[in-house]
Amino acid sequence: MSGLGLGREAQEAVAAAALERRRQRELQRQSRIFNARLRTIGVDKDALDAQVKDRKIQEAAEKARNEELANEIKQNDKIMCMLEERQKYDIRNINKAFSDFQKNFQKPETRREFDLSDPQALKKDRPARLSDNDPRCTVSGLQKFMGEDLNYSLRMKFQKEQLREWSLQQQRDWKNVQADKKFLDDLHDKNRIELDRKTMEQQQTEEETRRAVCAVTKEFNRSQAAELAERKKLEKHQKMKDDMDEISSLLQGDLLSENPEQAISSFGRHRVITDRWKGMNQDQLMAIRSSQQQQVLEKLRLKEEERRRDAEWDRQSIQAARAQLILGRHQQRQSRERCRALDSVNAELSQEQKSKNIYLKEEEYSNVPTSQYFAQFNTTSR
Repeated sequence: MSGLGLGREAQEAVAAAALERRRQRELQRQSRIFNARLRTIGVDKDALDAQVKDRKIQEAAEKARNEELANEIKQNDKIMCMLEERQKYDIRNINKAFSDFQKNFQKPETRREFDLSDPQALKKDRPARLSDNDPRCTVSGLQKFMGEDLNYSLRMKFQKEQLREWSLQQQRDWKNVQADKKFLDDLHDKNRIELDRKTMEQQQTEEETRRAVCAVTKEFNRSQAAELAERKKLEKHQKMKDDMDEISSLLQGDLLSENPEQAISSFGRHRVITDRWKGMNQDQLMAIRSSQQQQVLEKLRLKEEERRRDAEWDRQSIQAARAQLILGRHQQRQSRERCRALDSVNAELSQEQKSKNIYLKEEEYSNVPTSQYFAQFNTTSR
């Protein structure tokens, strides 16, 4: 985390230096553009060269910062991979220990209810009683009564011996488990110590690299500051010299002396230089006023012509509308006459149709078919 903090501080320092360079560059550009004595027509080659140089410096700083970030990302990836490997190793050891414990101490045949689900129970089953010493002969079975156990002392001795063997076996198993656990803990500690040592070496290498980068950046900033101070000193000296030259030129020039000939352009006496022109004389003003009056009269004449033209257009529009109205009325009268003629023709046709229908109904279709006519159908297979 300390390495990340130092890396972030270095990045912020580089960003602050770049911002300060851009701010100074903008101030210099404003001083060149807004100063009429220094502004020239065309391209400022010195400013362009300075911009190209600053751009290269910025690209180099950006490249160095990107390389530093890439190295830091690679280092973090390595650390994460190592931590993941260690976690996987620990999980594998824990699972192995669980498996070994279940295999050694949690066997199915050691369960209390194993005899209920033993697949070999029928094979292992024995007759009701094999001998007088059969432990299956209970009181409720009426196979053996009190006092019939002749091997009591031998049985007790055997049980004690068996219990002692079981205790010794459990102690040996417990010691073996403790030894295995200690061995695994020692192995885990060794691996962890080795991993911590490698991590410390990587952090030391990263710290040395960061110190070297900071030293180079500091030296570069120091050289840039010295170069900027020298440039400002030269610019200040040049500005003082230009100011003195300008003051001398203004004092000795025609501008302050108000010479009227200075406003005449080299392209002709009818043209003037605007920044030196002191104004027009009385004759020029009278000529402009006369021209303005003529323009006013011409504008009034054009307005009168436009008014007359608009009045003529309005008159023609009214006449055209009146002719259109008369034509529409004439067409409506013709349409009404056609409708009346068509109604008369339709009435005559309707009367003829009614007469024809009466004739067909009373004369043509008067023969009504009988049942004998319908009986002649469906009498054969054809």
